[in-house]
Amino acid sequence: MKRADDLDVTGRVVLLRADLNVPLDGEVITDDRRIRASLPTLTALLGRGARVVVCAHLGRPRGSGYAARAAGGPSLRPVAGRLSELLGQPVAFAADAAGGSATATAAALADGEVALLENVRFELAETSTDDAERAVLAGRLAGLADAYVGDGFGALHRRHASVYDLPRLLPHAAGQLVLAEVSVLRQLTTDPARPYVVVLGGAKISDKLAVVGNLARIADRLLIGGGMAYTFLAAQGHQVGDSLLETDQIPQVSAVLAEADRSGVEIVLPADHVVAGRFGRDAQPETVPGPDIPPGRLGMDIGPATRELFARKLADAKTVFWNGPPGVFEFPAFAAGTRAVAQAISAVPGLTVVGGGDSAAAVALLGFPDDAFTHISTGGGASLEYLEGAALPGLTALEAP
Repeated sequence: MKRADDLDVTGRVVLLRADLNVPLDGEVITDDRRIRASLPTLTALLGRGARVVVCAHLGRPRGSGYAARAAGGPSLRPVAGRLSELLGQPVAFAADAAGGSATATAAALADGEVALLENVRFELAETSTDDAERAVLAGRLAGLADAYVGDGFGALHRRHASVYDLPRLLPHAAGQLVLAEVSVLRQLTTDPARPYVVVLGGAKISDKLAVVGNLARIADRLLIGGGMAYTFLAAQGHQVGDSLLETDQIPQVSAVLAEADRSGVEIVLPADHVVAGRFGRDAQPETVPGPDIPPGRLGMDIGPATRELFARKLADAKTVFWNGPPGVFEFPAFAAGTRAVAQAISAVPGLTVVGGGDSAAAVALLGFPDDAFTHISTGGGASLEYLEGAALPGLTALEAP
C-alpha cells in the first residue's frame, strides 16, 4: 500500500478523506479525538506544499440531500472551526461537497492552505448501493483534486463513493492514521504475543457474533460483559431476568461456546451483576451474587466479583483487545465495571488496543489518558470487521495500484 509520503504533492490539490465524525451537542464538539487524529497526515501534506481539500462525513443525515442540512442536519462547519484552532491557520469551508462551492473553494487554495468540504453524506450518492450513482459523485469529487489520500480509517468498511470509488480515479495513497491502525490490527491477528485476551462488551451479540467466532480461533481467553453477556448466560441455562436478551441468537452463541471449548479457548462470563428495576440514570443499583438475575431486574453492569475475576484474567496478558463496555458507563452508578476493566487493561505491559466506539468514549469519560493504552482506535466498526477477517472496501481500494 502506497504511503502519502510517496506522492508528489507540492503545488497540487490533494483530496484527503478523513474521519471527522465527532459527537456534537448542538454546534459544540464534545470530543475532538478524531479531529486530532487527522492532524499528522494533514500537517505533513501542508508542510510539503500541498493544497489540501478535506472530505469527511458527519452522522447519518435524514432527509433529502442538502435539504437535510436545512432541516438541521449535521454540518461540518463547527469542525472547520476546531480544525483551524488546532492547525493554527485558517480553514476555508465549502458549503457543499461536490458542487459549485466545493469547486470554487478548492480552486482558490494556495500552496500550504486547507479547505473542508461540507458533510459528504448530504450527497445522496455517497451512500448509494447503485454503483453508477456512486461513480458519478466520485467523478465530481475527483475533479476537485490531483491526488487522493485515504486517512479515514473509521469509514473504510463502507462501500461509499468517497471511500471506495474515488481512489480508483486518482493517484492514491494511505495516510498515517490508516497505516497505524492497520499495523496494530495485523499484530492482533498475526502471531500476537500470548496470552492474548479479548474483552468484549456492548449491547448486542448479533452485532459482534462474527468477530467473537473469529477471535475464538485466535485468542487464548475471551472476557464477555455488557448486554451481550446475557445471551451467553441464557445459552448456558442461566436466568437473566428482564435483561437485554437476543433469544434468536442463542443457537449461534451455543455453537460459539462449543467451538471455544473444543479449541481450548477460555470464555469468561459474569459471575455476578449490578442490576436495577428499570433503565435510567437515577435507577437504584443492586448487587446480585451469582450468575442468575431474578425476574423484574435487568443487568446494568458486572458485579464486584466479576470485576476481580476479569482483572485476574487480564493480569498475565501480553496482548489485549477491548471493544465494548461491560456496563452502562454513561450512568455513574453503573460505571464501576467499565472503570475496573479499563484500569486492569492499562496495567498490562504488552500491546493494549482499545477498539474505538463506546470503549474509546468510556476511557475518555472516565478520565483515562490516551497513553494509558498502546493504541486507541478511531474506527470501532472498521476494527471489528477487520478482526472478523472481512475485506474492508476502502482498504482494498487503497491497496490497488
